[in-house]
Amino acid sequence: MKKILVIGAGRSAVTLIKYLLDNSIVNNWQVTVADFSIELAEKAVANHENGNAIFFNVTDEIQRKSEIGNADIVISMLPASLHITVAKDCISLVKNLVTASYVSPEIADLDEKAKQAGILLLNEIGLDPGIDHMSAMQV
Repeated sequence: MKKILVIGAGRSAVTLIKYLLDNSIVNNWQVTVADFSIELAEKAVANHENGNAIFFNVTDEIQRKSEIGNADIVISMLPASLHITVAKDCISLVKNLVTASYVSPEIADLDEKAKQAGILLLNEIGLDPGIDHMSAMQV
């Protein structure tokens, strides 16, 4: 079973979490939703058999590295300023990372390290950047 760690259960993450859970059985995914608000994480998981809600404090290095280390892929739905912390751990723990945020200069600076680790730091994978890019191409 592939383990997906979704960090952040706020409004932007709800549709993603539902999609992952709705497709988890056929794809053999275990989806862990990690948020500082356990209530938000539990609500997002909605007692799904392949979902797990946990309290998560991104500033707790021990917990952060443990949860990232146990995942096959990490999806950060945190505010953009917190992606760098998660990205550095993903590189050191050799875990792919996906975010919906634009590439910040700090994330861009990690490109070579990510390549050396053989992982992806895949940014701008979301509704807003997608619409932005399509609109720009149309103009």
